[in-house]
Amino acid sequence: MADIPTPTGRELEILKVLWDHGPASVRDVAERLEVDKDLAYNTVQTLLRIMEDKGLVAHQTRGRTFVYSPCFSRDDSASRFLDRVFDGAVEELVQSLLRREKISAEELERLQAMIADARKKRKPQ
Repeated sequence: MADIPTPTGRELEILKVLWDHGPASVRDVAERLEVDKDLAYNTVQTLLRIMEDKGLVAHQTRGRTFVYSPCFSRDDSASRFLDRVFDGAVEELVQSLLRREKISAEELERLQAMIADARKKRKPQ
């Protein structure tokens, strides 16, 4: 996998909007972030330009509007995080989460179901 740049906190907020809602204009991103005095429209525009320079997003022009898309999926970014922080060891990540997070019984059941599904998909037929 190509080296994915590390986004800042604000850049990650923008990426989450793009991952959750698909390609978007500066205005769409700003509205989804509920821009207030803390984060002006112009700031979102500047952040998207910086993110494009860093290789986090790319744009297409639709009329006079730039529409931005992430260059990497959420899964790509999560995989990079796993590699950087846990040297690719999924077990260490899970152990860390189980030790530090308050995970409800319902969430644990959903995780077990996801693991069971993954096992079924991995077994040769």
